[in-house]
Amino acid sequence: MLIDSHCHLDFPEFAPELEAVIGRARAAGLGRMVTISTRVKKQEQIRALAETYGDVFCSVGTHPHYADQESEIGTKELLDYARHPKVVAIGEAGLDYFRNTAPRDAQEKSFRAHIAAARQSGLPLVIHSREADDDMANILEEETGKGAFPAVLHCFTGGRDLATRAIKLGLYISFTGILTFKPSQSLRDLAAELPADRIMVETDAPYLAPGPYRGKRCEPAYVVETAKVLAQARGVSFDQVASETTHNFFRLFSKVPRPA
Repeated sequence: MLIDSHCHLDFPEFAPELEAVIGRARAAGLGRMVTISTRVKKQEQIRALAETYGDVFCSVGTHPHYADQESEIGTKELLDYARHPKVVAIGEAGLDYFRNTAPRDAQEKSFRAHIAAARQSGLPLVIHSREADDDMANILEEETGKGAFPAVLHCFTGGRDLATRAIKLGLYISFTGILTFKPSQSLRDLAAELPADRIMVETDAPYLAPGPYRGKRCEPAYVVETAKVLAQARGVSFDQVASETTHNFFRLFSKVPRPA
């Protein structure tokens, strides 16, 4: 069994064939999916989707692109939403210095509010970090000093230093279809070295379709392709990677029930 720990099933691209998309995921061996929030103001929509499907769960959070648009969303509001039985994670939240869609101070304020919510709720924080390695590592270390919190660096494309510092803090590293791209050898080299109990795979659907589907809309079933490449990079079997990443998922997303 595999788990897709990060996808966006509430995006309009999926609406016309959502049943088919989820059906293909199940057929590919996925036991659980977590659809990720990018805007708390759309939480009712994403929560409704999770309530419709027994094997779909969701998070609550504000993507750094929208940090200034949801500046009124703080730790209390996140914790209120997190009480719902289908909400199993906080985020995604973090820092994005590639697009700089929101001011950096707004991103940091929002990120720290999400960290506090993860710490207080015990739910894992899904972290977005793009071209912000130094600030991200420094904030994670500073905040961990105030009290540990569970978290995963999703769609990891950062450097070795960030990965090493995050692992030392007890965080997880998750890989998308980017791992399968030909120019991503350095990322595969890093993935090969990370501890087996700290790695996961995801689709980030509808984005970043892995090699065989590159250029097409991504969907949860495709996480199998990323897992295959991760197994090759680590020199182990696909079944071993599937088992390890699934175990890691349930350890991190502890609110999600295991399939019967």
